Amino acid sequence: MSTQLNDNSDNASAREQLLEAACQIMRDGDTVDLSLSELSLRSGLNSALVKYYFGNKDGLMQALLERDMTNVVNALQALVAKDMPPEEKLRLHIGAVIDTYFSFPYLNRLLMRMIRDSAPAEAKRIAELYLKPISDAYSSLIADGVDAGKFRNVDPQLFYFTVTGAADRFFNARQVLKHCYDQHEVSEALRDNYREHTVDIIMRGLLA
Repeated sequence: MSTQLNDNSDNASAREQLLEAACQIMRDGDTVDLSLSELSLRSGLNSALVKYYFGNKDGLMQALLERDMTNVVNALQALVAKDMPPEEKLRLHIGAVIDTYFSFPYLNRLLMRMIRDSAPAEAKRIAELYLKPISDAYSSLIADGVDAGKFRNVDPQLFYFTVTGAADRFFNARQVLKHCYDQHEVSEALRDNYREHTVDIIMRGLLA
C-alpha cells in the first residue's frame, strides 16, 4: 500500500516538474514553443517522460493550458458568486488578470494556438471550457453593475477584449520595453504600477 502511494506521489511530482519547466521556458523565452531537449535540461528529467505522461509535446501543452486556465476560470466564477458590489468585483478581477499574465505571459497566446491548431471539435471543446465561462462571467458582472446603476451599458464582448488585450499586450512587449525604455524585464514594481494604472483606466471608462 505504501509503495503504491509513493509511486503515485513520484508520478505526480515528475508530471508537475515537466509542466513547471515548460511554464518557465515559455515565460523566460517569451514564446509558446519549446524543445524537448531544453525541457529535459530545465526539469532534470528524461524527455521520454513527456510521452509517458502526456502522449506527446502537444499533450504537454494541453495539460499546461488546463492547469493554468482552470485556475483562472474557477477564480472568476467564485468572484462572480461573492456578495459584494459589482464595481469591487471588477476591480479585483482586473487586478487578478494583470497578476495572472505576469506569472503566465504566454497564456493567451497558448490558448489561441491550441484552438487554432486543433481539429474543429477539439477547438470548440477548448473554447467552451475556457473562453465561454469568462465571457458569461463578464456578461453577468456588467449586467449586475448596470442594474445597480453603477456601470454604463457597455458591450461585454468588447469589454472582454479590452481587459484581455490590456494584459496580453503589455506582458508580451519585452522588446518594446528593452529598446524603447531600456528595461529588460517586467519587474514586480512595474507590474504593480501597471495593475493600478489598468484598473483605474478601465474602471473610469466603465463607471456611470
